[in-house]
Amino acid sequence: MREPAFHDMHDSAGRGYVVAIGGGEDKLGDMEILRRFAKLCGGKRARIAILPTASQLDDTGHKYAKLFRELDVREAYTVVFETRADGDRKDLLEELERADGVFLTGGNQLRLSTTLGGTPVDSALRHMCAAGRHVAGTSAGAAYLCEHMIAYGEEGATPRAGSVQVVAGLGLTRRVIIDQHFRQRDRIGRLLTALAYNPYPIGLGLDEDTAAFISPDNVVEVEGSGLLTVVDAHDVEVDSIAEAEKGALVSLTNVRLHLLPRGGTYNLLTREAVAAAKV
Repeated sequence: MREPAFHDMHDSAGRGYVVAIGGGEDKLGDMEILRRFAKLCGGKRARIAILPTASQLDDTGHKYAKLFRELDVREAYTVVFETRADGDRKDLLEELERADGVFLTGGNQLRLSTTLGGTPVDSALRHMCAAGRHVAGTSAGAAYLCEHMIAYGEEGATPRAGSVQVVAGLGLTRRVIIDQHFRQRDRIGRLLTALAYNPYPIGLGLDEDTAAFISPDNVVEVEGSGLLTVVDAHDVEVDSIAEAEKGALVSLTNVRLHLLPRGGTYNLLTREAVAAAKV
C-alpha cells in the first residue's frame, strides 16, 4: 500500500460530500444521480439551493428546482447571482446559507469563477461544505468545485504544451482536478496536460450521466451510467512540459489510469482503485 499523501487543509471528517457530475445526467428516467444527491441532503427533509450562475439560460435553475421537487425534497429553490454585486446581497446569502445542499448548474465555468470568485458567496460555499453540508456541480459546475479548474482547452487524445488553461476554482478540494463530458468530447489529452503542469492532484474525467461522490474521508464513489476515468500522475518519472514549446507534444511516463463504472471506488489518500463487485 502506498503512503498517504500529505495532509490537505480541506480534509475534515465533518466535511460534506463534494459531488462532481459530468453533465448530461438523467432527468427523465430514475434520475439516479440527482436522487442520490437529494437523499444525501436529507431526502424529504432536504432544502436544496440551485445556483444557475454558469448558465446563460433564464430557466436552467427553475428546471433543476422542478426536478428536485419531483424527488420529494422539502424545498428546492434557485438563488440567482448574476453579477459580482449580487454576491454581497444579504438576502441572497441568507437564502443560500439555509440550504442543506447546493447544486451548481452547467454552462460556462468562467462565469462561475469571474462572478463568484472572491465574493461572500465563494466563502459561504466553502464554509457550508466544511460544516457538513453537501455541494454538487454538473458540467461547468463540476469543473469549478476543486481548487484548480480547467477553464478551457483543446480536445483530443494528445497532451500538448499550452493547450489547456487552468485557473483558480472554488477550492472545496485540492486533491482532484475535474474534466467533464469526458469520453463524449475526447478530453483525455487536456486532462493529461493539466496534470503535467502539476502532478499532485488526481485527474477525474467524468463521462456524461456519471458522478463522482467524494466523501468526507476522500473516497470517490462512482454513480451513473458511464465511466469515471482516474488519471494518477503522482509517480510520474518524466514530465517534459517545462521545456516544451507551445503546441509541442508532452512526454509523460509512469502515469496510472483506472476506468471505473458505477459502484467502483477510488481512495484519494492511498490512491487505490476498487472495481465494483458486479458491473
